Amino acid sequence: MAITTYAELKSAVADFLNRDDLTSTIDTFIDMAEANLNRDVRHWRMEQRSEAEIDDQYLTLPTDWVETIRLTVKDTVPYAMNLVSRDRMQDIRFQGDDVSGKPVYYAHIAGEIEMYPTPDATYDIELLYTQKIEALSDSNTSNWLLAEAPDLYLYAVLLETAIYLRDDERITAYAGMYQSKLAALNTSGNKATVSGTGLKLNIRSY
Repeated sequence: MAITTYAELKSAVADFLNRDDLTSTIDTFIDMAEANLNRDVRHWRMEQRSEAEIDDQYLTLPTDWVETIRLTVKDTVPYAMNLVSRDRMQDIRFQGDDVSGKPVYYAHIAGEIEMYPTPDATYDIELLYTQKIEALSDSNTSNWLLAEAPDLYLYAVLLETAIYLRDDERITAYAGMYQSKLAALNTSGNKATVSGTGLKLNIRSY
């Protein structure tokens, strides 16, 4: 059967389980699978841009943020800021006497982005980040991942059911299928971002 909606995914999982006593738990299995998918999937469709004005030391991360790809200051000559660790940020701030100026470094701290130097004016920035996969529900019946890789979605959920049932044989089988489908999706997403590069066509003249 085709799996294009939340209801069809639940129906497919129920068919695999073939157990009436777990029907009400399928929603939870899907929630747990989506948590794993957000940790494991890295695809260009998860990339999101967010623009903001900064005039403070800290910037709050978007609610759907998973990880930062690039943080750019859109100055007269735009430039990418340098990511540093929290400890390195503290060292830089202490060594620099906590000066203000154009921000050059950033670190992730307590759900926020800390910048150094602390902005001395209002700057426009662009945050390119990986966003969470939109969760499926009765009101949000599909998303890009279900449309792109319904097989991956299915095996991600089935793996959760096998873990719940402590079925070692199925855990091994579903985990293998999940990893295979995951690798294929991440590879295809990566290829899409670099397609058309690295090849040169030499034209010979006679």
